[in-house]
Amino acid sequence: MQDQVQRASLSVPSNVAEGYERNSNKEFVRFLNIAKGSCGELRTQLYISRKLDFLKKADFDHLIGESKEISAMLHGLSRAVSKRIPAKPSARLKSES
Repeated sequence: MQDQVQRASLSVPSNVAEGYERNSNKEFVRFLNIAKGSCGELRTQLYISRKLDFLKKADFDHLIGESKEISAMLHGLSRAVSKRIPAKPSARLKSES
């Protein structure tokens, strides 16, 4: 379980960095969403760890709070970067050409 928690937690910043290095807002958003998914995976592992008494309640509460905050930040960043992606022209505009 410890290895799974470590892998999921390391996956979050790794995906952010990889997406940023792709030099494309669309790719960056894709990797931000993957990172957000890793946060969800981490939370699941934390809930299981708590249920199995691998974590003290205080540690669990702190880590869950941190993971939710990071997930919310990733969501906000994803929305902000998405706004920089040019919208595709509508089908109507294409047919008028």
